[in-house]
Amino acid sequence: MRLLLGLMLCAAAFAQSEKPKDRPAVRFYRLDFVVKELDESTVMNSRNYSMTIATDHRASPSSIRTGSRVPYQVSSGNYQFADVGVNIDCRWGNMLEIPAQPDGMLVLTINAEISSVAPGGLPSAHPIIRQTKWGSLVLLPEKKPTIVFSSDDAASRRKMQLELTATPIG
Repeated sequence: MRLLLGLMLCAAAFAQSEKPKDRPAVRFYRLDFVVKELDESTVMNSRNYSMTIATDHRASPSSIRTGSRVPYQVSSGNYQFADVGVNIDCRWGNMLEIPAQPDGMLVLTINAEISSVAPGGLPSAHPIIRQTKWGSLVLLPEKKPTIVFSSDDAASRRKMQLELTATPIG
């Protein structure tokens, strides 16, 4: 009995003396997004969105949702709705614990969807929805506006861009 009690006390003392793994301190960043619509090199429209994110792979993703629900008729007297607007989901890293990143850089997984009703469509009948979707793991410098996504409109000379600036908080 004494031997068992002694072993239990030794195990408890050993467990208390172990140090937890050194984990990097969690940092917070303000993410400022700018969605730009360009005609060749001229900015035709821009919209700004902001969120805060933590550098912890266990944290929930940060999200922005803004837009409208556009009704459209599916049959006589029956309507459904299309969600149009801006959806941005952002998470530090890629859901895996990334051991190290270069100083002054931030690793993010970003998914963005931008949609709108095309001009000239009839909202009550069958609206034409324009949509741009992007998703990627990106390496982003701190404090520097960076174009993380860019794509041409297939039907015109216009281009859609997503610019991001990550600023440390605190």
